[in-house]
Amino acid sequence: MNPVILYSVATLGIVAAGSAVILFVVAKKFKVDEDPRIDEVTALLPGANCGGCGYAGCRNMAEALVKAADQGDISALNCPPGGGNTMSAIGKYLGLEAGETAPAIAVLRCGGTSEKAPAKLEYDGPAKCAISHRLFNGQNGCPYGCLGLGDCVPVCKFNAIYIDKHTGLPVISEDKCIACGACVKACPRVIIELRPKGIENNRVWINCVNKEKGGVAMKNCKVACIACGKCVRECPENAITLNDNLAYIDPAKCTACGKCIPVCPTDAIAATFVTADLGKEVKL
Repeated sequence: MNPVILYSVATLGIVAAGSAVILFVVAKKFKVDEDPRIDEVTALLPGANCGGCGYAGCRNMAEALVKAADQGDISALNCPPGGGNTMSAIGKYLGLEAGETAPAIAVLRCGGTSEKAPAKLEYDGPAKCAISHRLFNGQNGCPYGCLGLGDCVPVCKFNAIYIDKHTGLPVISEDKCIACGACVKACPRVIIELRPKGIENNRVWINCVNKEKGGVAMKNCKVACIACGKCVRECPENAITLNDNLAYIDPAKCTACGKCIPVCPTDAIAATFVTADLGKEVKL
């Protein structure tokens, strides 16, 4: 055999053997032994990988839980899809008490339906809220309201949200929403908020995020908050504040008494129940 070929083969063999040895030594030296508890905790999580916990996926959440367990406290971590049962099981496995988090749900804070906030122009551009938000105020002229193009829909892995063809607004399913927050992040108008479900699912919120002055806001939407302050004065729990021409109801203080609802002159306050003041039975 040609000595040049033999020399080349031998050289390549030596280089390959040397590289293998180096790789073996490096692998042994920098080997990271993964905590077996991570796999166990991952198995206890629902596997939704929705990001609702604040981490990229369930395994990342498991790593955070194990790390927190080594520090003696996992109460700050929560898995929305798994809920209290999942966190209790993980806490039991890790030998720690899991934090109790009130069940939450995504809430749309915009009442600008196609009837209450009719379109003034027709949008002829990419059907993406993120793009439309940068181009103009919206078809109804409100610079804060829902654009209705549905960026929030495809990001929901639980099919808990859809666009109502009649109102033009997103509808959030009470049964399917697990408060992962994906729709909150996807909305460029920041009109979706995670709020506690409340006792017996009784919730009250300001159904508007428009910070323009009342007269200007009303030109585009009949149910806009006009910052009149009547709800603030009516609330017995001081749960309602008024800032930047917009009222806000603190869910931590609100008892869902419903007293603020009938005093709102524009019907800008929404609730999951109706009040007796409006001629219907109070669901409390």
